[in-house]
Amino acid sequence: MDNVQAELESLGYTCTQYSFSDSNDIAAVAQSAADASDVIYVPTDNTAAANTEIIDNICRPAGVPVIAGEEGICEGCGVATLSISYYDIGYISGEMAAQILTGEADISTMPIEYAPNVTKEYNAEICEDLGITVPDDYVAIATEE
Repeated sequence: MDNVQAELESLGYTCTQYSFSDSNDIAAVAQSAADASDVIYVPTDNTAAANTEIIDNICRPAGVPVIAGEEGICEGCGVATLSISYYDIGYISGEMAAQILTGEADISTMPIEYAPNVTKEYNAEICEDLGITVPDDYVAIATEE
């Protein structure tokens, strides 16, 4: 969050961080954030992912778009995400584990690796509800019906 905030502030945006300790705090924190914000960024977080309905039930009626850290959160309460691929992360982690187990790499000195790509995705329903026009290079998240 500190990196995201620093980057946004360097572009001239004012940012405030809101945090919660568990699912009991989500509604109050989401309400405070929605009341004070034009847009909310929700990073990849298991508690937030498990409570997207609460976040959506507060932010969407307030007209506050949520930018999500990954597809699952975006599907539940977000308008858009640059989503990570858990498959890619798992694959890279497996390759790194194999290098450690075979002695090809030393865990204390090997470089940190990242998934190579993100996917530009959006939640069509929430974007429509909020009147948001989505850039052409984003793809709609497939929703279950």
